Amino acid sequence: MNLKQELQNLNNRLDKCRNKLAAAKSRNDQPVVNQFKNEVAKLEKQRDSIKGTQSRQANDKGNDIKSMSFNRALTKAEQADMGKLKKSVKGLIVVHPMTAIGREMKIKEVTGFAHKPF
Repeated sequence: MNLKQELQNLNNRLDKCRNKLAAAKSRNDQPVVNQFKNEVAKLEKQRDSIKGTQSRQANDKGNDIKSMSFNRALTKAEQADMGKLKKSVKGLIVVHPMTAIGREMKIKEVTGFAHKPF
């Protein structure tokens, strides 16, 4: 299972446990409250671990991309015909600023990275 799906499943389970915890608190059912508090803490710890892994992977991928010898911002015309650009430039990687890698790299505009100038 990929990290994104696993994170989504954990968030769903966490929501369910929080709702059950709130219901148990309203009933003043202390053993159930303690059980769900422990469950919520365990799920939050797992979620933080997965988020850390995702961040680490994005950082590693960003560093690999940054290590490419050439990069430049793409023009609107190049962005419009991305297929043609990718066919003409071997090994081109395009990073958008709104993706996880783009945010990690702190880029401000759509940028192309390649081993050779294009």
